[in-house]
Amino acid sequence: MRVEPKQLKAFLLDAGMLKDSQFAQAQELAMQTGQRLSDVLVCRNLVRQEDLSKIQAYILGIPFVNLEKEKIDPEVLKIIPEPIARTHSLVAFRKRGNSLEVAMLDPEDLAMIEFIRKKAGLKILPRLTTVESIKNALRQYHESLEAEFGEIISKEAKSISDQKQIGVVESAKEEVLEGSELEKAAQDLPVIKIVDTLLKHAVLQRASDIHIEPFEKEVLVRYRIDGILREAMLFPKSVLAGIVARIKVLANLKLDEHRLPQDGRFKIETDDYKYSVRVSILPVFDGEKVVMRLLAENTKALTLEELGLRGEALEELEANLRKPVGMILVTGPTGCGKTTSLYAMMEIINTPEVNISTVEDPIEYRIPRANQTQVNPKIGLTFASGLRSLVRQDPDIIMVGEIRDNETASLAINAALTGHLVLSTIHTNSAAGAIPRLIDMKVEPFLISSTLNLILAQRLVRRLTEDKVAYKLKATELETLAKYCNMSRILNILKKEKIVKSTASWENIDFYRPKPSKEHPEGYRGRIGIYEVLSVSLAIKDLIVSQATSDKIQARAEQEGMLTMIEDGFIKAAQGLTSIEEVLRVIIE
Repeated sequence: MRVEPKQLKAFLLDAGMLKDSQFAQAQELAMQTGQRLSDVLVCRNLVRQEDLSKIQAYILGIPFVNLEKEKIDPEVLKIIPEPIARTHSLVAFRKRGNSLEVAMLDPEDLAMIEFIRKKAGLKILPRLTTVESIKNALRQYHESLEAEFGEIISKEAKSISDQKQIGVVESAKEEVLEGSELEKAAQDLPVIKIVDTLLKHAVLQRASDIHIEPFEKEVLVRYRIDGILREAMLFPKSVLAGIVARIKVLANLKLDEHRLPQDGRFKIETDDYKYSVRVSILPVFDGEKVVMRLLAENTKALTLEELGLRGEALEELEANLRKPVGMILVTGPTGCGKTTSLYAMMEIINTPEVNISTVEDPIEYRIPRANQTQVNPKIGLTFASGLRSLVRQDPDIIMVGEIRDNETASLAINAALTGHLVLSTIHTNSAAGAIPRLIDMKVEPFLISSTLNLILAQRLVRRLTEDKVAYKLKATELETLAKYCNMSRILNILKKEKIVKSTASWENIDFYRPKPSKEHPEGYRGRIGIYEVLSVSLAIKDLIVSQATSDKIQARAEQEGMLTMIEDGFIKAAQGLTSIEEVLRVIIE
């Protein structure tokens, strides 16, 4: 089922929707960029999406449907899981007997139609639709899930509260369950349903962390989505003991330990997703707080370009990855995507000719052909002891999850000195700050200058959705922004990389603000990295040996052409990927 360009051209010209020359230009642009012709026609505002979909439907003999105001039966909607519907832009909207009507944007996606047919066991009737129709249908997944989630939580939590009140005399002291009572609470069906629903909801909301926080009279659940914590649900305090006990059972932790912190992990797996869940339990004033980190096991490592690296910084990093020895460090605060960047680097250098060995905590992605070791401090397997053993495994490339103490730093430096390429992460605020941090870990400056090839510092900023609002910077805004970075330097880079016209000035460059919607309340979806790449040149080696401050190293790197994170963020804001406010939010401490 494919609409040939000749057919499309004939219909569009006959209908008087565009001229022959316009179609030819769009076709040439599609060939140059690798985009679909239909996408180019819509993006250049030559044809409305709805008109184009109707023409394609007519040519293919497939009915056209408009679902922009359609309310879909939740049971029909759920036949196609939301992750698949969102990824492939198709939704089930009507079921009649043994037939399922599926609205889609891509009539060529025959493989997905066949997949749904096998999964649902129904005859699939494809229908062409618009982007707005798909958005409306996807929004209904969220609404039906919210309703299901709220109903289960309120019903099960009430059930638990009612059970506790029957025949119980209230006391001034809070009830603490012990031993067999905790085991019984963990196996209680309502508690199991609550925990399962919490996890399911978090996965579908694309949350990276779940926070379960006890207060005096209630329990607050928050999800971290795109780096921001958002409130999800309030429970009565009576359900806390059961929920914590259930999570402890899943993570194989001690049920009757309430005074000390505990860490564990477990897995959740369905037909649609597979996640590793890292659990941390901490005693607080009103009970035990639980934080669960969700790591998708079937996620493929992204490329450096997909993460947001670009231009000279990308070339510099790739050149250093080709070096057989030395050290590359990735720096930044917790949760800024350092490990993801390391995995993207290893995808480039992971060839059959090299032996890659890693020591990690946790192993977030599985890497083909790499020997990955999980840290386990309980049995004495730390980063340092693991690294000491790795160097005896004849590795070419060593990845250390994190350098966090003197011993690990010293071993990593020695491994780089003895003919290995070492990749690792370290917690500092900037690329230049990694060098004083290593010196603080008692590593000799001359050893750092001999081994360190490159430092990559990064942050994650939220991506704007397609429905963003364009605006121009005012003079007062330019004055404020000039306090944080060199505006003329950024303008020259934008012109040099042809992101803006050579005659452009700040007053006529479009920037974008988020446009809130029901589906994306804050106007953002997903994240992208902003980076600074510090290549250790001869001049910077001299500064390291003389134990110069991080400010002096930073200044020298900028003289040599290094883009700072805030400058990289402004370039991405000018490209419409994020907003200036979002860049400033993550950069300004």
